[in-house]
Amino acid sequence: MLDLKTIDSDWTLFLDRDGVINYEKEADYIRNPGEFRFYEGVPEAISVFSRRFGKIFVITNQKGIGKGLMTEKDLDDIHTFMMETISKHGGRIDHIYFCPDLDEASPNRKPNPGMGYKAKAEFPDIDFGRSLMVGNTMSDMKFGKALGAKTIFIPSTKPMPELPDPLIDVVFQGLQALAKAL
Repeated sequence: MLDLKTIDSDWTLFLDRDGVINYEKEADYIRNPGEFRFYEGVPEAISVFSRRFGKIFVITNQKGIGKGLMTEKDLDDIHTFMMETISKHGGRIDHIYFCPDLDEASPNRKPNPGMGYKAKAEFPDIDFGRSLMVGNTMSDMKFGKALGAKTIFIPSTKPMPELPDPLIDVVFQGLQALAKAL
């Protein structure tokens, strides 16, 4: 069971991007900052998280790069816009990890935990047992559990799995609802 009241600056928050922070494009990729639209209240929610969690990371698969539909520069422009908006609302993201690989077996492609291990290598004080993974897919939940983290499912654009599910610790309707619960 996850007691949100125990979360303090020793905890790490891992956030999926598309479908959690911002609206997804149906059967396509967000390719530039003009296509990036935050869900309502997300910058403010991340401000709340910034006061509560010691570290906050975005963990995102980005096949659009691997398919040649966008470049790493395009992704960097999107993330610069996202980070500037979050910062204006008093929030922060400590680092963004992304995987452009097309191969589902890539160690860095969620649900595989490689991006989490990269974060731990760069920020050795991360304790996966005191970490949350928030996502909108079962792949995100598998990623979190592979690390030993607690998981929060956000039912946005993907089907809600049948509950209870051993991969899901808690369900919230969005980041705004999670921020209110903290």
